[in-house]
Amino acid sequence: MKRKWIGLFLLGLGAFLLVVGVLATVWAPGAVKKTPLDVDQTTHLDGTIKKLNFETQELEENPVKVESISKTDTNASSDDVVVWVQTACVVLDIDDAPNCVDKNDPRLVSATTDVFATDRFSAEAIPDFKGLPADAVPHEGLVNKWPFDSEKKDYTYWNGTIDQAVPAIYSGTEDVAGIETYVYKMTVTDADIDIAEGVPGTYSDLTTIYVEPRTGAIQQQTDSMQQYLADGTQVVDLNIKFTDDQVKAFADDAKTNTRMLSMMTLWMPIVGFVGGALCIVAGLALLLTASRRDSAGNEKNTKAMAGASS
Repeated sequence: MKRKWIGLFLLGLGAFLLVVGVLATVWAPGAVKKTPLDVDQTTHLDGTIKKLNFETQELEENPVKVESISKTDTNASSDDVVVWVQTACVVLDIDDAPNCVDKNDPRLVSATTDVFATDRFSAEAIPDFKGLPADAVPHEGLVNKWPFDSEKKDYTYWNGTIDQAVPAIYSGTEDVAGIETYVYKMTVTDADIDIAEGVPGTYSDLTTIYVEPRTGAIQQQTDSMQQYLADGTQVVDLNIKFTDDQVKAFADDAKTNTRMLSMMTLWMPIVGFVGGALCIVAGLALLLTASRRDSAGNEKNTKAMAGASS
């Protein structure tokens, strides 16, 4: 009787594990490989900036820091599309400057706000999403992350200075704080822009982004940007990258998130299917041996009763 109950328990456990395996294979990838709706992320960069002093006509160099805050607007988002509000503040890092300053502070280089929507699965911009405000600039391509399971191929990536997507050229792999990343480079050369209101000029930029491919999370970003007046005079030379602390924090996040992905999409199916199959086989074996023992016992009792009656 004990074998029978253990066998039934193993059959039930095996069936449960098989269901877990099926869910982990069919449902889990779509559930976990999806941009969350509750993101509130602050990113810090630092570097140097050279700005033209119009009185001396010389480029003056100062340290600079950047704070970028990316938040999801849950109310404006949907099951498949997430709306982002992204603010960025670039400040001369002098006189113990805070991460952002008032617009009248001479240490302020720029302060911007960007609202856009992206597909929660592909990370591609959705320019006409109904949750966007009427004055939102239509975006194209990737904007603030790469898709889950990023590939060794070229993508397009949004450049907010020229308001258009540019090719993101796959350029190999590189280790960043212990994380293997795919490297993508975006180049803009002599694009026409307004340096200031009513002041035409040109813009060149080389952005290099290092992506953890399983999650699509950016681990490091370097940016080298130059601006020139129409006569060729350089007015800005900006060179920035993620701070060392920021790189470490993103690497720690990547390790945690990839472990979770492995558990949900690899180990759970293995445990579900293999463990479920083993439990069912063991359960059937126990039930079969229990049935045989019961049959043998019944046969023995029948013969004993027949012998007694004779």
